Amino acid sequence: MKKISICKSFFLVLIFSTISINSFSQAIEQDPKIEALLKEKRNISTRITVNDLYKIQIFNGEKNEAYKIYKEFKVRFKEIDGTMIYNNPTYKVWVGNFKTRIEAEKNLLEIKLKYPLALLIKPNK
Repeated sequence: MKKISICKSFFLVLIFSTISINSFSQAIEQDPKIEALLKEKRNISTRITVNDLYKIQIFNGEKNEAYKIYKEFKVRFKEIDGTMIYNNPTYKVWVGNFKTRIEAEKNLLEIKLKYPLALLIKPNK
């Protein structure tokens, strides 16, 4: 009787192992367009770095005031990106991601009408 149960157990283990291996070894086919898009994204990401972009600093100071200025800016200039940066002990509000200095200076003139202390920066330089 023990011999039959051991054989049955071995047989069941063998069947379940075969079924599991077959079910997990199926290859997933990926659309080639996805890989092409990922490759293009990688190429773009390597060409554009934060160091190559100009920004405009519109505020440097206390956290609550920085947040207020940031929210106000987003309402007035919807088409320009902005971010708050913490640089101990102050907060800075940086706006824009301009590829060229000319583009940044053009926007700086418009932004200075509302934020007279705004200045052009190139982070990490």
